[in-house]
Amino acid sequence: MEFKEQWIAFTTILRKEIKRFTRIWVQTLLPPAITMALYFVIFGKLIGSRIGEMGGFDYIQFVVPGLIMMAVLTNSYSNVSSSFFSAKFQRSIEEVLVSPTPNYVILLGYVLGGVARGLAIGVMVTILSLFFTDLPIYSWVITVSIVVLTAVLFALAGFINAVFANTFDDISIVPTFVLTPLTYLGGVFFSIDLLSDFWQGVAQLNPILYMVNAFRYGMLGVSDVNIGVAFSGLVVCVMVLFAIGMHLLKTGKRLRA
Repeated sequence: MEFKEQWIAFTTILRKEIKRFTRIWVQTLLPPAITMALYFVIFGKLIGSRIGEMGGFDYIQFVVPGLIMMAVLTNSYSNVSSSFFSAKFQRSIEEVLVSPTPNYVILLGYVLGGVARGLAIGVMVTILSLFFTDLPIYSWVITVSIVVLTAVLFALAGFINAVFANTFDDISIVPTFVLTPLTYLGGVFFSIDLLSDFWQGVAQLNPILYMVNAFRYGMLGVSDVNIGVAFSGLVVCVMVLFAIGMHLLKTGKRLRA
């Protein structure tokens, strides 16, 4: 395929993915925004007023970057996993695979559709947070790059989950038993400085800890981890998952009847 044809194929997949979640925005965009608003009220105002400061900031300011990141990664993941598995379940993905569309175009189309939903939720949550607290930006470059890389990473992870899933129930296993525990233990609501040395070491094995803290550093200028390590780890993970996604499409593993 020529570049123009590849571009048409890519934009077609991307538009389809965006229309998919915007058409049912009451189910895809509104619930996460309401959930995050409840987090702001409960953890930020009610409990946060009793906790006081953390990391040199009001507690609600401290948790807002983590809540934004939590919303971005979960929605990026769920959008691609559910969309691609639906295409696989209905066997419509086979028509795309037998077409001359390059595999990287297919993968990018689905992944960036998930990124679009994740970032849309992130913007909505950020706007909501401004009703509860002031939100400074320490570094726009770090803030934007980290949130985009995180959205891409979890969109790729959602794609891989969808390829290996056999039923719709399999789609919910990873978010329920992996993503949710890692997110809640990933420094969203607390600084790991509060933990003992042993549990700090355990917490540092959690990859989401680095994403949350890098994003918090971009907004507030404070972090429990090395920003260079967090950024490098994100880039490497994105490259590895992209390579896995390309391999799965090339081999057609679990995609073709």
